[in-house]
Amino acid sequence: MVITVAKTAGFCFGVNRAIDIVENLAKEHKNVCTLGPIIHNNQMVNKLKSEGVKIIESVEDITKEQTVVIRSHGVPKSTFLTAEEKSKKVIDATCPFVTKIHKLAETEKPVLIAGDKNHEEVIGIKGHCLGDCFIFKNEEELKEIINNNPDLTKKELVFVAQTTFNRAIYEKCLNFLKKVCTNAKIFDTICSATVKRQQEAELLSKQNDVMIIIGGKNSSNTNKLYEICKKNCPSYLIETAAELNGKMLELLKDVKKVGVIAGASTPAFIIKEVIQTMQNENTEEKVFSAEITDDMSFEEALEASLSSFNTDQKVKGVVLTVGPAEIQVDIGRKQTGYIPQSEYSWDPNADMQKEVKVGDTLDLIVMKTNDQEGTIMLSKRRFDNIANWSKIEKANETKEVLEGKVVNAIKGGIIVKALGYDVFVPASQASLSRNSDLSSMVGTTVPFKILEIRRRRNIIGSVREVLKERKDEASAKIWDSIAVGDKFKGTVKSITGYGAFVDIGGVDGMVHISELSWSRIKHPSEVVSVGDEIEVYVKDLDKEKKKISLGYKKADENPWTIFTEKYAVGDVVKAMIVNIVSYGAFARIIPGVDGLIHISQISYDHIEKPQDVLKIGDEVDVKITEINPETKRVSLSIKETLPVPEKKEDEVVASTETAEETKEETAE
Repeated sequence: MVITVAKTAGFCFGVNRAIDIVENLAKEHKNVCTLGPIIHNNQMVNKLKSEGVKIIESVEDITKEQTVVIRSHGVPKSTFLTAEEKSKKVIDATCPFVTKIHKLAETEKPVLIAGDKNHEEVIGIKGHCLGDCFIFKNEEELKEIINNNPDLTKKELVFVAQTTFNRAIYEKCLNFLKKVCTNAKIFDTICSATVKRQQEAELLSKQNDVMIIIGGKNSSNTNKLYEICKKNCPSYLIETAAELNGKMLELLKDVKKVGVIAGASTPAFIIKEVIQTMQNENTEEKVFSAEITDDMSFEEALEASLSSFNTDQKVKGVVLTVGPAEIQVDIGRKQTGYIPQSEYSWDPNADMQKEVKVGDTLDLIVMKTNDQEGTIMLSKRRFDNIANWSKIEKANETKEVLEGKVVNAIKGGIIVKALGYDVFVPASQASLSRNSDLSSMVGTTVPFKILEIRRRRNIIGSVREVLKERKDEASAKIWDSIAVGDKFKGTVKSITGYGAFVDIGGVDGMVHISELSWSRIKHPSEVVSVGDEIEVYVKDLDKEKKKISLGYKKADENPWTIFTEKYAVGDVVKAMIVNIVSYGAFARIIPGVDGLIHISQISYDHIEKPQDVLKIGDEVDVKITEINPETKRVSLSIKETLPVPEKKEDEVVASTETAEETKEETAE
């Protein structure tokens, strides 16, 4: 008997996710329960019961201390809200593809749902509709709805389908709908995994003598597989291997080719038991013809290829020769073993001629045996990938930090190659900053942790988590030892109107705008830019509030210090007019130090306004008449750099008369 197992057999993404959620909760919490069976599979439900998970049939039975999990099929919105009111913790394990339909259904427009009106998923979808809702299971029921509600043909309406709806029936309904409802918004919500599973059921049932469909009797998608298969060959729907009783095994005894497919809610261990039962009852040649894939465990790989070379799929080979195209090895068999270059390493840059020498022992997986040519094709790459997968699974459990190379930046994140596997890191987990340029990361090596492993070895990772932990560790060290006056080399992380924030190695401090320059500036960007590395020192800190004030100006660059060391009262210097006010003008002696020329010190002549004789940008000679160290103010005079004008005779007489009058007034 040749047994062909569908590649799509077993848990779909949504079911796998829901089971993972419940099992993880059961390990961490008591009083975990599901609102109805988490999936349509009694064996899996019983397994969860043995792990302490209870089933609550009605939302009214929920108690406050329970952790409630919403099953993968989803529930009406009102049910979810009631559950939140009654329980301290509600976890939504609804399949994301079903949740998408809920959002589409939340409209006041009429909603047409292709599906089984009694199925939990459809009941849940209906419970999110805000307006009229119509459910049909085939083209005839859809026509009846339109005939009874002719106004629908003129309205804008939404058309969705149960995720496990039969694709062929859906297409018929869709063709009719397009003819009569031209304003319909059509959303193809049949799960792609369901479509592939149904397509494979169609193909396998045409290629095999008998089909075995494994899954719950109340599972919608499993029953659809059964309906598809039985049209093409004798088909049997079973839940467990126990149903392969004497009568059925007798029917299978002389069958040459058997196809096996399983519903989306069928656990892998049940599929395995069914295969083993059929193999044990047929003592002739037994072939499990599913492909060996890189992500299989050793046990899965062995079971997946019990070919003529079936004594051991995992072998050790001693290197005989190393060439540019292949490595020849001795595996202790009469056949010659060889490793093609494509099967040497997962790393495309690996050079087997440099890395391997004659006499080395390699761990290998058997790929293909050619008895006519006396050769066996082997793979080191797949052995390494299987071993590396074990490392990845362990890292997922222990949260060990791994390293990988960023090989691509895609919409929504980056792809990191690590241990031969692609790890998807969402944009939100790619760096500490949520607005980072992901394309700039391509080619760099990054540390990451595994967040989760989904079905078919889809790995989700986080670089951000590692960076945050390292930053937190660095931050703790800094706060333990930091003191006023400490100097750091930091990186400018952001700029505001009042200052710049600088990362000093895990902790951010702020340099106020007044601390960035001895000169007056309007904005911090005049001095620093984001990404600049600058030397700063701690001016002040508050460990309780976790605030650090940083200084950037250097004392030896203080303009006032430079000025007082170089100049004194009485010095005549060149200065530039930088501002003019009603009472005088300010002149810059050196950058950072301006002095005031009072209007009375501009000229010996009387002037109405300073701008009558000065303008900004003029360079003038000034005499330093006063320096106030406390207020850091400098008084200047242009007048005292000029020759004193001679007084005219009438001015002298007037001056004398004024003096005499002053004496007389004083005497009186």
